[in-house]
Amino acid sequence: MTELIELETERLRLRQWIESDREPFARLSADPKVMEFYPNILDRAASDAMVDRLQALISDRGWGFWAVELKADKQFIGYVGLHVPTANLPCSPCVEIGWRLALPYWGKGYASEAARDVLQVGFDRLNLLEIVSFTATINRRSYTLMKRLGMTREAETFEHPSVPVGHPLREHYLYRLSREKWQLDR
Repeated sequence: MTELIELETERLRLRQWIESDREPFARLSADPKVMEFYPNILDRAASDAMVDRLQALISDRGWGFWAVELKADKQFIGYVGLHVPTANLPCSPCVEIGWRLALPYWGKGYASEAARDVLQVGFDRLNLLEIVSFTATINRRSYTLMKRLGMTREAETFEHPSVPVGHPLREHYLYRLSREKWQLDR
């Protein structure tokens, strides 16, 4: 049986998904502002299917895109975690760090707080040599966080194969962080 990894930061708990996360996740996944840099918003069926996949991946591996809740009131606010992308990317095979938080929780430092602990798990517990992240070139908020986490942007952009040709979100930046650089920067 795989050991389930869960994390706690000063203000957050990163955990396996539970049934009560489905409704707030569906709301944030249907929010046009939250989903601005995704090719499309998710309806309830697609949102629930994503939760099912994320739960299964965490059950199988012990880690993944964890549900994030505030420790103070146990309010679900989104996800942060690690994932193995299925798309054929310039960095494949790889492990990415990613996040998606509900709009009321933006600008409070939650994503960076959670992401720092996720990087520690990736490098210290999972012994990853590198963690990547990528986003559409017009998603300034995400790539600013990638920089704050100490990640370095590749010089060349790439066209994300899961985004339709001609779509304004197809061109992506790729950021990388090696375990060696992360250890030096700590």
